[in-house]
Amino acid sequence: MSNGDSEDTEDADVVDPADPTVFQTQLDEAAEAVDAADTEAALDEADELLDEVESDLNDATFAVELEDEDEEDENEDEDKDNPRDGFEDRLSSLRDDIEEQRGPYLAEVTDALDSAESTITSSEWAKEGKPDVVTAVNSYVDTATVVLSGSYGGSGETPADAAETLATVREEIADSGFHPDTDESEIQELLDSAETLESELDDVLLFSDLEVREQLRREGFYDVLESENRKDFPPEWTAIKMYEKRGEVEPILSAFDKLGSDFMEENILDSLEHIAPEEAYDEVAGLAQRRNNQAVRILGRIGDERACGTLENFLGGGDVALEKITLRALGMIGSEDSTEPVAKRLGADNVEVRSSAARALGLIGDTRAIEPLADILGSDEADEVRASAAWALNQIGTERALMVAAKYTEDRSYIVQAQAEKATNV
Repeated sequence: MSNGDSEDTEDADVVDPADPTVFQTQLDEAAEAVDAADTEAALDEADELLDEVESDLNDATFAVELEDEDEEDENEDEDKDNPRDGFEDRLSSLRDDIEEQRGPYLAEVTDALDSAESTITSSEWAKEGKPDVVTAVNSYVDTATVVLSGSYGGSGETPADAAETLATVREEIADSGFHPDTDESEIQELLDSAETLESELDDVLLFSDLEVREQLRREGFYDVLESENRKDFPPEWTAIKMYEKRGEVEPILSAFDKLGSDFMEENILDSLEHIAPEEAYDEVAGLAQRRNNQAVRILGRIGDERACGTLENFLGGGDVALEKITLRALGMIGSEDSTEPVAKRLGADNVEVRSSAARALGLIGDTRAIEPLADILGSDEADEVRASAAWALNQIGTERALMVAAKYTEDRSYIVQAQAEKATNV
């Protein structure tokens, strides 16, 4: 083959860098489409525009990425801004804006009513609570009667009658033909009322509520009480504290399952946090899924890797307090499978989140975290974050990790210097 042919082949392999201004313009146009969208069809069109931008972005290669492929090892620590990151963040933000503008939908209403029907038919209501079920359903039927211009009569005298009436109303709503573009206020009123119905049903007295203390008594829950504290109020709180001192988990979990007050839940969680028993995993994990901060802390102390998937879902959600607790819990659990999602939070906007992510990586101890921690140590504007990164490198403790941390003994920040000096003394 001639030299000319060889040169042609090399030219064919050259990739022209993508022009960031093109994507900026496309995203500006998409943002205008999202802002202007006032119908579901318009939102669909805006979503399609974002799909096109995302497809083009996936196919693009920016100049900084081409440079990264060719740079020598000694240049690996140099920071380069990649426009892809900003474009992906904006894409995600615009998609969130679209979802916020959608609806409300009839399906949301019928789903809520279906849930309410299920609650009514599957619950064993106390005698005192049955009239409250009927009253709650009657209130919803009154709203539906006005919105649908229908007539459904009363909800009967029993929860079963109320459930039957509610089913009829649900079917009428499903067949109403209301559309979110033209009937938004009607759908929203039906939805708000359905959510109120669900809340009112949650407050109605169940038969089991009347039997809780009797159930606990038969289980021997109160046997731990002594004559001098048997009259303390509430006796359940005193019993929980005594079981905690004994390290007996089963009675605590039984009370957790049966006692529904916020006061008792808080005190039982305090006890479980102190002893962090593995037996409590299922109960605590269920509460943690509802983003209960204390339950998340307890999962970290229990240390069961089954919790990692749930906890990782809380990262990047905007709740700084929850995210800090979650990062700490993931660090305490120490699963190397969590390294990547935790490392991504080193780029969070919030300083405290970045610092917590760095420390979580140190607790996990995965050597894959050395490079991202080194990057943060060398570039983050917040000394608190940089000190946390140096601490984490000390925690990882390998020769390479300590070498990176030790470079900062003369750093501008005393707290970073202190961690760097620890690395030199290992």
